Amino acid sequence: MREPITGAGGEGSARRGRPLFVDVGGGLPRPTKNFSPFLVMHSDPLFKSTSEEDFSTASRSSVSMATSPGYLSDATTTSSSAAATAASADSSPFQSSPWHHQHPPSDSARNSTTWTTDLFPSGTGLVCSLVREEGHIYSLAAAGGLLYTGSDSKNIRVWRDHSDFAGFKSSSGLVKSIVVSSDARRVFSGHQDGKVRVWSPSPKDHTSYKRVSTLPRLKDILKASIHPSAALRRKRRGGAAWIRHGDAISCLCLSADESLLYSGSWDRTIKAWRLADSRCVDSMAAHDDAVNAVAEAFDGLVFSGSADGTVKVWRREMATRHVAEQTLMKQESAVTALAVSSAAGLVYAGSSDGMVNYWERGRGLEHGGVLRGHNAAVLCLAAAGNLVFSGSADKSICVWRRREEGTRVHDCLSVLTGHAGPVKCLAASAEVGGEEGEGRRWVVYSGSLDKSLKIWKVVDPGEPKYDLY
Repeated sequence: MREPITGAGGEGSARRGRPLFVDVGGGLPRPTKNFSPFLVMHSDPLFKSTSEEDFSTASRSSVSMATSPGYLSDATTTSSSAAATAASADSSPFQSSPWHHQHPPSDSARNSTTWTTDLFPSGTGLVCSLVREEGHIYSLAAAGGLLYTGSDSKNIRVWRDHSDFAGFKSSSGLVKSIVVSSDARRVFSGHQDGKVRVWSPSPKDHTSYKRVSTLPRLKDILKASIHPSAALRRKRRGGAAWIRHGDAISCLCLSADESLLYSGSWDRTIKAWRLADSRCVDSMAAHDDAVNAVAEAFDGLVFSGSADGTVKVWRREMATRHVAEQTLMKQESAVTALAVSSAAGLVYAGSSDGMVNYWERGRGLEHGGVLRGHNAAVLCLAAAGNLVFSGSADKSICVWRRREEGTRVHDCLSVLTGHAGPVKCLAASAEVGGEEGEGRRWVVYSGSLDKSLKIWKVVDPGEPKYDLY
């Protein structure tokens, strides 16, 4: 357990003397002090919903039960492997964190063994589960046909074709975030020690990865520290305290042109790194509490979500400088995840109360509604095409589909279950050779604190031809 850090100065001066960050649940986003596990609703004002009992974890059945022939399913898991997975979930740091709560099963759940919201055509379901006993999975990223996973074992594993392909190790411990360049030539990992590490595969051996840089670079720290005007620069811009994070890095994202890397930290700041020369070019005192998520979006905007319950918008100016644009939301519950659909102009924010708020681009950013499908904290989000995936501490993944432009309705198409622990990270990519639009297939990757990685195939069924409810 980390020693508490008290706030000082700036906007957070009113919080002086209160523990600023509490290391709970290993790598789980930090809930606010007013967090209550019972402030959760289960109906969506945007469409008719099933009852609250239908959304209880006990009454859901895995979509893998409806998989088409040819797909592997967790239904074939042996009792011994199932027990091992359950044991991994029991040892998860989530069990002792304030995120952990259980609802008693409803009467309908006790009397029913199967229940599903699956409305997809044949072909959707669980492809396989991958387990490597290296710790709980906290981060993942997919690019170039490869999948990268980070855990609390100091290892980053690389997977290809559903099998272990390569791996590399850092000395810093927990890997809290991973992003990969579009050409898969650079892998960026955010760590518990407040540093970003950059990795690259060997040109001769693609199973061998080498660390090519660490942000900030040691020479930049030393230069800023011994500069004659260092004391003054620390109070303004460019000093050693300005170019490095003072706490764990919780999130990373790349700009659309991949010229900048953004890192969010529990030290309440967001930093922008110019990848051409590995320099920190901007540092934003973004929030009054830990930054849990950061996402670059359309129109040169950057979004950040925090344990202080806010979602903020930053505008990129003059290539490297960023200015505060607006605050989209301020609530009691911590903001734990962000996802952006740039093509649709939508921004999604998941919270510790189990809800997903979203905004759409119009005349500014307008609040579009709330997606309610979980009975515990939303820990991760991913957007792909017209689909949005939300992973939760209730161990499930909700699949949402945005209807055609001109409406703000999202339909909850399915609930993917099978993890024995909280779903901590998600990624989605289009299936190679798949069709566009209606009937398009997506590959969804989910990492959990049960130490497993699951791969799903999801089909976008297109616009509903009938009333879903």
